Amino acid sequence: MLGFITRPPHRFLSLLCPGLRIPRLSVPCAQPRPRAMAISSSSCKLPLVAVCQVTSTPDKQQNFKTCAELVREAARLGACLVFLPEAFDFIARDPAETLRLSEPLGGRLLEEYTRLARECGLWLSLGGFHERGQDWEQTQKIYNCHVLLNSKGAVVATYRKTHLCDVEIPGQGPMCESNSTMPGPSLESPVSTPAGKVGLAVCYDMRFPELSLALAQAGAEILTYPSAFGSVTGPAHWEPVFS
Repeated sequence: MLGFITRPPHRFLSLLCPGLRIPRLSVPCAQPRPRAMAISSSSCKLPLVAVCQVTSTPDKQQNFKTCAELVREAARLGACLVFLPEAFDFIARDPAETLRLSEPLGGRLLEEYTRLARECGLWLSLGGFHERGQDWEQTQKIYNCHVLLNSKGAVVATYRKTHLCDVEIPGQGPMCESNSTMPGPSLESPVSTPAGKVGLAVCYDMRFPELSLALAQAGAEILTYPSAFGSVTGPAHWEPVFS
């Protein structure tokens, strides 16, 4: 079962039971049915998963507040695993601000999310964290890091995006993720979670079928592509790949 709880402005929470056939939806904001969603986990006897949509800003604390509200709502409705999008932590105004706002995995912001996972007693997929890696001093570049936390707040897996999005956008000029971001060195093996074995990827990775094939062959039951596509790049990627 799939449904949506809307949260203005520009955020919503969807809940689903993995393993069920989900009808194709023509628009993301279908009529919200929170009562049906709360019941769905018991009726289908499958774990309940929440997918949260937010519009991030450069204000990291406000973004955390927004995400935390959605995570707590998902926990209240019985979700065991919550997915947050790419750039859930922030979206900066320019590359220099992106680098300035980035943090290491051991920084303050991720610690807040580990406490949130413990508080709510659920797993968190943090879909694209602007990570200052161990090579930050040498490279002055970051990683686009998909972090998976368990219900005790421990980091159980990290995947650093391997396919960076360097494209020419009609009418907007070039977008070069590689100017500020390093590609990750390897894939992460699928991780066993209460909802099944999860394969970690990020955004532009979806254009490369070898990655999803490798994860599936390694036992992944759920493939994840948390994304922060724009108004031009979104339709250019999501519609051709998933239509």
